[in-house]
Amino acid sequence: MTTRSRILIAVTALLLLATYALPLWKIELQAPQYPEGIGMYIRLDTIEGVKPHDLTNINGLNHYIGMARIEPESFPELRLMPWLLGGLIALGLLTAWTARRGLLYAWTGVLLVAALAGMTDFYVWGYQYGRNLDPRAAIKVPGLSYQPPIIGSKKLLNFTAHSWPASGGWIAIGAGMTIVLVAGAELRRGRRVWHAP
Repeated sequence: MTTRSRILIAVTALLLLATYALPLWKIELQAPQYPEGIGMYIRLDTIEGVKPHDLTNINGLNHYIGMARIEPESFPELRLMPWLLGGLIALGLLTAWTARRGLLYAWTGVLLVAALAGMTDFYVWGYQYGRNLDPRAAIKVPGLSYQPPIIGSKKLLNFTAHSWPASGGWIAIGAGMTIVLVAGAELRRGRRVWHAP
């Protein structure tokens, strides 16, 4: 493994530390009655409003359409994610230190599986919250679900929901892409060495 690859791996692993402080994802709702929008940040270990009362306001709106309250304590994955990410960071630093290609490929695979699992969990969360509605809700629209998009924008009654990575999410995406590129470069380099006469 080249020195450049080892440095990139170490820097990328350390960059993931930023996700402990920065939000991973942002979901925002815009409507005529909320011209400035209301939204929430999904962090590594909690969910909070973009502005101080946003989460309370979102839960109030959800009550009228029969959605469950969004309470950080009800998401066990938020308690696990800081530990899982810590393990991923430690594995990345170990990879940089040992310079073993096999460990790099394993770390890359674990990162990709973790990203896929995270997005799947996000989808399932949105599906459950947006479709398992209280039949006693004040506002009922037959056939309409309130599942927010995983990424992008979607119209929900008179609201438009926007769902995009936040600063920590972009760092995680950039880190993942960097490691995939490094692993690809090391794989090609290893094949050239293997086939060299």
